[in-house]
Amino acid sequence: MEIPELADALLAEISRYKRMLVAFSGGVDSSVVLHAGVLALGSERVEAVTAVSPSLPAAELEIARNFCVERRVFHHLPTTDELSRPGYRENGPRRCYFCKSVLLDTATALATERDLTIATGTNASDITAGFRPGIRAAAERGARTPLADIGLSKDDVRAVARLWGLSVWNKPAAACTASRVAYGIPVTRDRLARIERAEVAVRAVLDGVRDLRVRDLGDAVRLEVDAESVARVRADDAAHRAIRQAGFGDRPIEVSRFRSGSMNDVLERDPTVMD
Repeated sequence: MEIPELADALLAEISRYKRMLVAFSGGVDSSVVLHAGVLALGSERVEAVTAVSPSLPAAELEIARNFCVERRVFHHLPTTDELSRPGYRENGPRRCYFCKSVLLDTATALATERDLTIATGTNASDITAGFRPGIRAAAERGARTPLADIGLSKDDVRAVARLWGLSVWNKPAAACTASRVAYGIPVTRDRLARIERAEVAVRAVLDGVRDLRVRDLGDAVRLEVDAESVARVRADDAAHRAIRQAGFGDRPIEVSRFRSGSMNDVLERDPTVMD
């Protein structure tokens, strides 16, 4: 189907819901679901829920808030405490499962109380992307996945967002801060805050970089940037200084190209990590 037809199919799918609660991160996928809900159901029958926690950067929370305000959508902002769960804090490969479980349990309580259908921004590309424990957590709780249900890929979702004139259509993917911590290294409030400070500081000194991650490897740091920026960043010490001043001290810093999910490489090299 052409993009306008896919957009219409999404509206038709969501129009089947009586009322909808979107698990909302402020990213492209959940933004498209939320906007589609407003178009199909009306803002009075759509609500959003965003978990406020140390793993959500302040800038991302502000984007999510503004998106809801612009559409007059009621926005639930519960404070969640993933760090109280050992499975999350210990940072094994199923960390995302425990994190999403906290959010979806909160959303389920809201949905039950307010007679809402929970929907997530999972798209068709996510379903086939391999190891995604967070998707399992949502499925176990009966969350709907309208993008995936009608076959919208990651690129399709961005195209629909652009068709609708959404400002987030080309927004870089922004996984939670905990995804920057190598498996097996405990997730702590201080560690998450340090990563967020480092990424904000690096963006401030690097012009024109779209995708950026500061990966905490324990005894080292990996800075991932757009492939075309790698050589420039390696030759410029400004980013290195920004990372060190954010709290990483004199740890070795490696610069490489950005790859979504690069922390999962260890799962392929050493399957025992899953145990």
